[in-house]
Amino acid sequence: MNEDGLGDWEMLAGSRFFHQRVEAGAIVRTRRAPDEVALLAELGGGWAAVVEHDPIPFISYPYEWTFGMLRDAALLHLDLLLDALDRSLILKDSSAYNVQFVGARPVFIDTASFTRLAPGDVWHGYRQFCQSFLFPLMLQAYKDVPFQPWIRGSLEGIDARDMHALLSARDLLRPGVLAHVALHAKAQRRFEGTSHDVRTELQHAGFSPSLIKANVAGLRRIIEGLTWSRRVSPWVRYVETSTYSGVDLDHKAAFVRESMKGSSPTWVWDLGANTGHFARIAAEHARHVLAVDTDALAVDRMYRDLRGDTTNILPIIGNVTDPSPGLGWRGAERLPLADRGRPDLTLCLALLHHVVIDGNVPLDDFVDWIAALGGDVVVEFVTKADPMARRLLRHKDDQYSDYDQTLFEARLGVHYEVAARQTLHDGTRVLYHGVRRR
Repeated sequence: MNEDGLGDWEMLAGSRFFHQRVEAGAIVRTRRAPDEVALLAELGGGWAAVVEHDPIPFISYPYEWTFGMLRDAALLHLDLLLDALDRSLILKDSSAYNVQFVGARPVFIDTASFTRLAPGDVWHGYRQFCQSFLFPLMLQAYKDVPFQPWIRGSLEGIDARDMHALLSARDLLRPGVLAHVALHAKAQRRFEGTSHDVRTELQHAGFSPSLIKANVAGLRRIIEGLTWSRRVSPWVRYVETSTYSGVDLDHKAAFVRESMKGSSPTWVWDLGANTGHFARIAAEHARHVLAVDTDALAVDRMYRDLRGDTTNILPIIGNVTDPSPGLGWRGAERLPLADRGRPDLTLCLALLHHVVIDGNVPLDDFVDWIAALGGDVVVEFVTKADPMARRLLRHKDDQYSDYDQTLFEARLGVHYEVAARQTLHDGTRVLYHGVRRR
């Protein structure tokens, strides 16, 4: 930090609300670096201080979050901003990327965003907040359009003019649309490309903290009232409607537990986690679990069940056949999934047939990819005789000659020693525990 940043930090660190929020887990624990003198000498001139914070177990991005996760992150951001305003502080940045999740709990990580509130100052992060929080939530709540592809395609979020173009005249009656979308878009069109300095004019007009607080409180009411009404999706009721019997499900759970017996993995990745049934079992033994599924409603249900209390299961939306790429400057600001961490054990339960048959990924390639992640694997092979596999093939020419149990076992054996094997469901599903060859 430079001298100005250090002054802001000292004001923040001296406030009671900061310490209360840190203790509650709402702000990442942050402190002056114990080796600050050595670090400043190494960094060279121009810096006044170095701070460090507790590590976040796994970095996730807003385009991997569910509606409920983005909504809770937005509410946390606004609550912290209201707290800060009461202490003559303000958040100068309001990006969704300033929040992370520790398990199913949102945590604010950009402590350097807190700065002293100057007389007549405005909330400079308002536009950023709308683009990365408010508009994506409105898009899904009001139009039932998923926001994740949009903000994955634009790290700045949704522009007010684009959001306005997506809404109908009737939508102007919905909470927040007229003030925060229509008028916002009109102001952008009016002043963009001109030398008009709106920010300075507002400051000179004596923009008061009470006006900022009223705006923030109004936004909070709007976001708190937003809901995603969809109740049905292809896989949200998979555990209840799948072809598994209750006995098979119990055997499958026991197999997962046995595969982790005597080990304490730091990370388990549950790929195809659905609503998190097996992620919860893995969490009994692992320090952290990353639960990934393509079905946004299933992941949102998992998050809502876990939210607040569970800090070792992180649910995210993800598709192994279309994974999050490297994005931002030089493709390195937002990293691909495998560059953010590696599992000690990967669960691939009822997933392989979807990847090969639905995703048209060669079976060998998928096994090689799982092996390249590192660690051990628990994988389920669903034969073509299984009702679910037949359902996937019913509208396709069966060109999947590589989707064969013998070929699968041979490829699995290239990378793993099979420590355990169990057949389920009249022989149409087989579980394997593969221990990575060292």
